[in-house]
Formats: sequence, C-alpha cells, structure tokens
Amino acid sequence: MNPYAIRAMAEQGIDISGHQSKTVAELGDEPFDFVITVCGHADESCPVFPARTRVIHRGFDDPPRLAEAETTDTGRLVHYARVRDEIEKFVLDEMPGLLKGVTDGSQA
Repeated sequence: MNPYAIRAMAEQGIDISGHQSKTVAELGDEPFDFVITVCGHADESCPVFPARTRVIHRGFDDPPRLAEAETTDTGRLVHYARVRDEIEKFVLDEMPGLLKGVTDGSQA
C-alpha cells in the first residue's frame, strides 16, 4: 500500500493501512452487477466482465505518476489529496445518477 495514499486517507479519518489491492481473480466466483473503475487507464486495461455486468469508467490522474517530479513529502501528498477529493466528489455527486436503474431495477 502506498504510504502517501495511506496518509491522504488518514487526513480524512480513514485508515487504509491494513488494506491491499486485489485482482479480480482473487475475488473468486462472486458475480458482479456493476464495476466502477477509477484509474486513468482502466478503460483500456480492465478485465472483461460478463455481458450482464455494467462497467462504469471514470478515470482520474495517477497520483504516483504526478508525485514523481516532487522533491518533498508535502509536494507529493498534495497530488494524492487532490485525487482523493476528486474521487469523493464523484462518489457523492455523480455516481448516484450513473447507478440509477442498476439499483432500483428500472434498467434492463
């Protein structure tokens, strides 16, 4: 787990230090109704899901890539915090509208 991601989330009171990334294969045979991808290249490199799975892609900048040019911890953390805030805004403001129909059954 990236230490800057851990710090950026800790600023919001969320401890992700015990988490780790997982591949889709590691999730087992659990069926997916919908998948939301957020990395910048996920729409090009995301695994293929069954036709019934709705995939929503919303790419965000890659904080590690942005932070490479920074020379201070504070400078690096700024990129993680910005992307964290953009993802939060997406989840709270945009995602409910995108998921309408998936969760209420009005969409085929």
